[in-house]
Amino acid sequence: MFEVAVGWELYERTHLAIALGLVGLVQVIPIALLALPAGELADRRDRRSISVATLGVLVACSLALAAISFTQAPVPLIYTVLFVIGVALAFYRPATAALLPQLVPIEQFATAVTWSSTAWQLSSVVGPALGGALIAYAHRAGPVYVVDAVLMSVFIGMLLRIEGRQAPPAPRERSARNLLAGLGFVWRDKVMLGAITLDLFAVLFGGATALLPLYAKDILHVGPAGFGWLRGAPAIGAVAMAFTLTHRRPLQNAGRTLLWAVAGFGIATIVFGFSRSYPLSLSMMIVAGGLDMISVVIRHSLVQVRTPDHMRGRVSAINGVFIDTSNELGAFESGATAQLFGPVASVAGGGAATLLVVAVIARIWPALSRLGTLTEPPLQLSEEIST
Repeated sequence: MFEVAVGWELYERTHLAIALGLVGLVQVIPIALLALPAGELADRRDRRSISVATLGVLVACSLALAAISFTQAPVPLIYTVLFVIGVALAFYRPATAALLPQLVPIEQFATAVTWSSTAWQLSSVVGPALGGALIAYAHRAGPVYVVDAVLMSVFIGMLLRIEGRQAPPAPRERSARNLLAGLGFVWRDKVMLGAITLDLFAVLFGGATALLPLYAKDILHVGPAGFGWLRGAPAIGAVAMAFTLTHRRPLQNAGRTLLWAVAGFGIATIVFGFSRSYPLSLSMMIVAGGLDMISVVIRHSLVQVRTPDHMRGRVSAINGVFIDTSNELGAFESGATAQLFGPVASVAGGGAATLLVVAVIARIWPALSRLGTLTEPPLQLSEEIST
């Protein structure tokens, strides 16, 4: 709901594609700059407490955006709040990502990731649809921010009911070596490095999400309610794929499956870019969401299963930088290229670039295409980087 509200309000008030792209840029800057200290903190402190504290900041930011929307305050204030949100997310995401493996047996982790992602994707179906309907009813985005703050407060209450605390980490000195240990770990695990690099560049070039307000209003002519469904369409595909994955045997050729899924994502993006039919555009977003779900499950499982617990915060932070760079900087890239060359060239060209990325990644890291099951351990783990 939050993403729908921000995108719709900014385009309504500015009518500029670049205004949509800046949403990603102002959030990814603090996320990238704070990734290493945020990961280190998640490995030193109680991850649940970090999650609760940062959610409190996000609640305050949603209420601030509601006030800006209701009073029609200057647009730059929206970007200021989005920057603060980026700071909070920099600490929130590695803490919550590293928390899940502490709650679930490792042999069940891939299934847990699938169900967790399913819950998130269900909200991504319902949220945009409700957000679009609420904007259409109220003729403003302010009420959406208020609902967002209330629901995040509910989540805070749920986190507080998780009993127990994580085991205290082994004492270690604060040093640049420990700060950079997560980066070194990812660099040495070529399968993990290849998977997250694939996601980085595929979504960086192939994502069309940032331009959906423009497509809904100026190309498909469907209004805020239609935009809400368009924004939720990828999640519909993701939920369908999630249920498929949970009711079949574990992936046996995860590497090749990942490469084919990302290639299919690129093709669906190309078709969406050229489409002038709302049903076809909606269908392509559903297909793209389903294929992206395969990538999410494989990549997240690889990162958490192949990383020792005392390093999960730092490795999750590095993974988060790749994800957020692809999503948020990709949104800026989409907005900037759409401003210069038009939305069709931006989206369809990005999909073609995604296909090229798949070919290049498969060539550079052949170990990724040879990956079998998701629980398959790495061939080597350096003692130096597992400290």
